Amino acid sequence: MLRNIDAMVFGIESVSVGGEITVELLLDIHHRLLKGTRLEEHGGQFREVQNWIGDSSYNPCSAAFVVPPPEFVSDLMADLATFANDDGLPAVVQSAVAHAQFETIHPFVDDNGRTGRALIHLILRRRGIAVRVLPPVSLILATWAKDYVNALTGVRYRGPSTTREANAEMNRWIEQFAVACTRAVADASDFEMRARGIQDTWRTRLGTIRKNSATDLLFSALIGAPVVTVSSAAALIRRTYPAANNAVTQLVDAGVLKQVNIARRNRAYEAPEIIAAFTDLERQLASPAG
Repeated sequence: MLRNIDAMVFGIESVSVGGEITVELLLDIHHRLLKGTRLEEHGGQFREVQNWIGDSSYNPCSAAFVVPPPEFVSDLMADLATFANDDGLPAVVQSAVAHAQFETIHPFVDDNGRTGRALIHLILRRRGIAVRVLPPVSLILATWAKDYVNALTGVRYRGPSTTREANAEMNRWIEQFAVACTRAVADASDFEMRARGIQDTWRTRLGTIRKNSATDLLFSALIGAPVVTVSSAAALIRRTYPAANNAVTQLVDAGVLKQVNIARRNRAYEAPEIIAAFTDLERQLASPAG
């Protein structure tokens, strides 16, 4: 999970609005995903073996899908990068098609799924429609796993790409992806409203606090960092340790923060209401019916 966060943060910070998505960037993201694992030597490297999906591990005779031979991967990925930097399609459609193509190429020995989902956010960021947020599209697609796999399989249509059947399969995938995006945005927006409501109750408990004081800054930051120590709080709000300690004490007294461990040093504090709200969001996103 931490490697996934590191790779995602690295990826989105490497792409600006209107910037360029490169093959090298995707390789770097993949390298970060596999760093420190038993497959680290394959990180950031295109596969040099023939892979397939489903059935026997020994041969692809009855596989659900046989990916392109390794000698084609480099050119296919270069073509995909060119597509990812084109502005001819709506951003959501472009993200859907690029993700499907990436998973079809299956360029790596392992971790194609997470790298392909990172590509979604790179495109949304590059196109300027998700610059400051990461809508939880991946969690919804994972929840709809059967439909997700079936739709991707349909995109790999056997026959001319101009036929009615081929277009119908591509449209089915784009529709599912667009619905997942809509659902992700709606649920995340609901969480934002709930978080603001929690902050309103906190302000009532705290009473008047000086603007831009350590308490005010930490109060605002807790939505995105609901578990802190005094040291991490000081770094988060860029104030001294004593100032952060006073802010934590004030928030504990008001019932905003709660100490969660017993130790002489590095005591941790959490904002339980925000954690509960975020847990509810994850459960909601991970429920097919919402």
